[in-house]
Amino acid sequence: MKSFTTTIEVNQNPEQVFQTIQDFRAWWSMDIEGKTNVLNETFFYHYKEVHLCKIKLIEQIANKKLVYLVTENQFNFTQNQSEWVNTKLIFDIESQGSQTKITFTHEGLVPTYECYQVCEDAWTSYIQGSLKSLITTGTGKPNPKEGGLNAELVEKWGLPNK
Repeated sequence: MKSFTTTIEVNQNPEQVFQTIQDFRAWWSMDIEGKTNVLNETFFYHYKEVHLCKIKLIEQIANKKLVYLVTENQFNFTQNQSEWVNTKLIFDIESQGSQTKITFTHEGLVPTYECYQVCEDAWTSYIQGSLKSLITTGTGKPNPKEGGLNAELVEKWGLPNK
């Protein structure tokens, strides 16, 4: 079964694209704790009480590829809480003449998943809209910061308590 994938093309060079993708706070969500650009580091994403996940950067090939592994995940709208766990967010970057092509694949996010339609819509918006805008104009459209994490989440997810 085919995993979700979407592609964008931009005029910026692969180095700019590579650096920009790693700045998840600027295109996905301002509510991210941890480093999103350091190999083998884990970061935490949360959107209100709707979606919580831990993600680890597991592969980094300069200006060509980034692979992030979802190690933990929780949705408040699905029965199956294992959806997304052990799936990968893969960004392939390639030069095509004067353009750079970015192929985003959420490996393991398949149409049989309960969250698929919501996730497909969200990823399409983040990649085609926010990330592309950030790369081409310097301004993305990430989720705004919702406020601090509550103590229960900090403890459950093993986060540093600020």
